[in-house]
Amino acid sequence: MPELDQEKTYYSAINWNDVEDAVDKETWEKLTEQFWLDTRIPLSNDLSDWRTLTQEEQTLVGHVFGGLTLLDTVQSESGMAMLRETVRTPQETAVLNNIQFMESVHAKSYSSIFSTLNTPTEIEEIFNWTDTYPNLQFKSKRINEIYKNDDPLKKKIASVFLESFLFYSGFYTPLYYLGNNKLANVAEIIKLILRDESVHGTYIGYKFQQGYKEQSETKQQDIKTWMYDLLYELYENEEKYADALYKEVGWEEEVKTFMRYNANKALMNLGQDPLFPDTASDVNPIVMNGISTGTSNHDFFSQVGNGYLLGEVQPMSDEDYDIGLTKK
Repeated sequence: MPELDQEKTYYSAINWNDVEDAVDKETWEKLTEQFWLDTRIPLSNDLSDWRTLTQEEQTLVGHVFGGLTLLDTVQSESGMAMLRETVRTPQETAVLNNIQFMESVHAKSYSSIFSTLNTPTEIEEIFNWTDTYPNLQFKSKRINEIYKNDDPLKKKIASVFLESFLFYSGFYTPLYYLGNNKLANVAEIIKLILRDESVHGTYIGYKFQQGYKEQSETKQQDIKTWMYDLLYELYENEEKYADALYKEVGWEEEVKTFMRYNANKALMNLGQDPLFPDTASDVNPIVMNGISTGTSNHDFFSQVGNGYLLGEVQPMSDEDYDIGLTKK
């Protein structure tokens, strides 16, 4: 066996039998248990509902999902890569790799929705709007700036705000239609995404809290002030975004209530006190019912739905090959 050169750096294998933080293992198991792919959801079943929507509503759905695609792209391309630079445990790297992959699945899922419901011309318009709309570009660039330039704790704050707050101005739309018995399969994808984002926000918030507790009181106060200032900045922009998206259908005030409720949830994931007075009881009950991550559209035969199941595997035996043979 060759001798090790002590001047060189060597890689260490991840040992899942020696886990420093049990939350890493629990999160990994949770995320892998709820693995899913958009190809298993029968989106074409929603075409009849889609045709009942007004032109304004169809445009809203397209722009909402375009915005969500952009945010998921930022999270998958920049967010997890930056967070991996300051992990506390080897297993945390594996969890962040899983989150990064699922964010890519989320972004790809919206394209599946577009290809089912929209024409090529409409899809082109959606992505042109996504790439140029000022309020959408602002929040994407602001989060990305933090990922690339700020300290590890601020990066985690930005990630939690994205996962637990900024997505929700878009999630309102499919949850509203689900509550009104429309676009059930589109909403099924959103509920699967919601289930993932709930774990992502909680986990990264937990990692933030670990690092935050290790700081001096002065540093903690500086971080806390920066955190609330960032939330005010993002919320102010998000109000304008909601006004622009929802003014044609008249939902903007209800959406803002939903946004404030989820901003509080983001703060709670970070171990901080809520900022806004809004609670679950203030949110449209149809939407709150939809935000539940329980199974709503489970198809036993195709194994599709929020109770998404992986097929069970059993080992083959010699008898399995006796097809068409008569045993003596």
